[in-house]
Amino acid sequence: MIMNDHRRLGRELGIFDTDPLIGSGLPYWLPAGAAVRKAIEDYVYELERRNGYQHVNSPILGKRELYEISGHWAHYSDDMFPPMNVGGEEFVLRPSLCPHHALIYRSRQRSHRELPLRVAELGGMYRSELSGVLGGLSRVRAIQLNDGHVFCPPEQAAAEVSAALDLIEAAHDQLGISAARYRLSLRGDGAKFVDDPEMWARSESILRDVLKQRGRGYDEERGEGAFYGPKIDIQIADPAGRESTLSTVQVDLYQPVRFDLGYVGGERPVMVHRSIVGGVERLVAHLIEVHGGAFPAWLAPVQAVVLPLSDAELPAAGELLRECVAAGLRAELAPADRGSLGARIRAHRLVPFQLVVGPREVESGRAALRLRDGTQAGPVSVAELAAQAGPRW
Repeated sequence: MIMNDHRRLGRELGIFDTDPLIGSGLPYWLPAGAAVRKAIEDYVYELERRNGYQHVNSPILGKRELYEISGHWAHYSDDMFPPMNVGGEEFVLRPSLCPHHALIYRSRQRSHRELPLRVAELGGMYRSELSGVLGGLSRVRAIQLNDGHVFCPPEQAAAEVSAALDLIEAAHDQLGISAARYRLSLRGDGAKFVDDPEMWARSESILRDVLKQRGRGYDEERGEGAFYGPKIDIQIADPAGRESTLSTVQVDLYQPVRFDLGYVGGERPVMVHRSIVGGVERLVAHLIEVHGGAFPAWLAPVQAVVLPLSDAELPAAGELLRECVAAGLRAELAPADRGSLGARIRAHRLVPFQLVVGPREVESGRAALRLRDGTQAGPVSVAELAAQAGPRW
């Protein structure tokens, strides 16, 4: 048995659960999981904002015609949910966000001066996965994807691919993720892939050159590309060695043609797809297993627990809790009636910051900080603690 199997540990920690009335592959987030997810969303949003992305929101549905234009209907419909007939029109749960972003790009005339245009969204997409491959959070039917698309002139495509890899590697470092390997995923045989060898060769050349310029080792694998183009996949592995794709960068010369994208003063743009942290469900599954539930302080569902020594310190502990919450910390109170100090510390062993409040702390107005590894870090103010609890930039 895998000790840190996220399917078991995630439920024990109150991260997520499932119910047969909702359905297989459709987990729901419990309060602790919702807190982790929000921390990830806020971090990625800010990382993208600082790097020139504009954020959008788009519907989870689209007309079947949209996916006929994008090529999904011809090449990917086996993985899509069937159409819904509404008022004589067919609507489909989207399998990806790129068609919507292509429409956002072409919603008005674009000038070469506003390129590269970087658009990002954390949005829902849906895959009609077979029940036999579903499992916990790692393989689901409803995915919250950290997606983004860069529309740029062809001569800027390589630089944008490299910049996307910079963001991916920065995020992985922040999250404590080590990539198992980099994979250059290429076209395979059959109708799944767009039949345009010249287009594929151009896209593959861009990705291959970027990997070589970065000195990044990689494996090439046929048949693993997207239907419209090749991609760099950053692979992760679970404790049992099972591999899956987390982050990805793709070069797409196909959909800009299909959607007739252009810009004044230039030719057709290249569409660079990138996902910095992939689907939030798979990411959190991996983080649970990597950290064994002891998340980095900025990600922890509860960042600080206030521990009064006795009922006499309860008023001061309550005030400290209010200060922590006001400072943006996810904090809770563990009063003395829940057991001895040692028992309460053990019950909150995964909480990064344990704030002990005794008579001396009441007098000084500063709590005694104990880290979850047992280190006694001494007196600390709430402002100092809040500074330690955020992500590093």
